Amino acid sequence: MTVMAEHTSQMQVEEFEEIASKAPETVMLEFIDGRIGVKSMPDGDHATITMWLIRQCIQARPDLDLHPEQGLKVGSYRNGRARADGVLAPVAHLAGQGEWADPSGVLMVLEVTSYDEDTDRRDRCEKPSAYAAVGIPVYLLIDRDSGTVVVHSGPDQEGARYRDVHTSRFGEKVKLPEPVGMELDTEILKNYVP
Repeated sequence: MTVMAEHTSQMQVEEFEEIASKAPETVMLEFIDGRIGVKSMPDGDHATITMWLIRQCIQARPDLDLHPEQGLKVGSYRNGRARADGVLAPVAHLAGQGEWADPSGVLMVLEVTSYDEDTDRRDRCEKPSAYAAVGIPVYLLIDRDSGTVVVHSGPDQEGARYRDVHTSRFGEKVKLPEPVGMELDTEILKNYVP
């Protein structure tokens, strides 16, 4: 019989929010699964990819906004805080919600991998689970390490994972399922990887 150790949180979410509010603008903090983490500041290619996706969304879905670097309440009972590279929601949906928005009504979150030691754990493991847990329909991961676009969709009823995961190479056309309902031509992404 395997006994799982009970995970304890490093601090209360209110303590994290206090620390995050006092962090310099050059530091982005997250609080996922009871642990505080530092998110790398985006490099030029990372920011360019985010801006490319903003333009794609505006052209294909002018009824939606893609908010860069938006904080979201994630995790069990909202006791986590993730700062997504992009949050897609109806126009003005996040107005008045402050730094850490409620994820209800969010259609998609975007993450672009950074070249740091925490990317694998954070963007490929923890965040898909956290975003699925709060019922965000689509998680789009632009993985610069592998040159792929990974579309996670259909969060399961238990909220532990996404049921559908589709991986495409940079250069392929990628369909973002409903409720996003658009297609991306990812050829340009080849320009933003080493």
